Amino acid sequence: MPADLDILKQSRVIAVVGLSSNRFRPSYEVAEYMQRAGYRIIPVNPNEAEVLGEKSYACLADIPEPVDCVNIFRHPNAVPAIVENAIAIGAKSIWMQQGIAHTEAAERARAAGLLVVESSCIMIDHRRLAAQLRG
Repeated sequence: MPADLDILKQSRVIAVVGLSSNRFRPSYEVAEYMQRAGYRIIPVNPNEAEVLGEKSYACLADIPEPVDCVNIFRHPNAVPAIVENAIAIGAKSIWMQQGIAHTEAAERARAAGLLVVESSCIMIDHRRLAAQLRG
């Protein structure tokens, strides 16, 4: 099974790094969709107090509960540090949104046992999976 489908089926808690409270930002639209689809969304953005009714954390290390997937809405330059933090908190997967990829960070995450998706929209993939399951 491809990594994206594994992640979507196995994850329940998604930390969204770079989640904005601005309804017109892609991060908000995607996180709101995933929340409606039944996933617990944890915002990670030092500039936000709360997004989608959930407390926002300044960094992954501040989240007081286990995280299944780290969904990244940040510039590719920020990805290596986010991956290191995801590994440190015991996340099971990394999902880099459409247009975001970092080969070395992806390799580092895979070497640490995490599933990795690069440059793909988690919302679009979830919609495709849901359609397949409805069949």
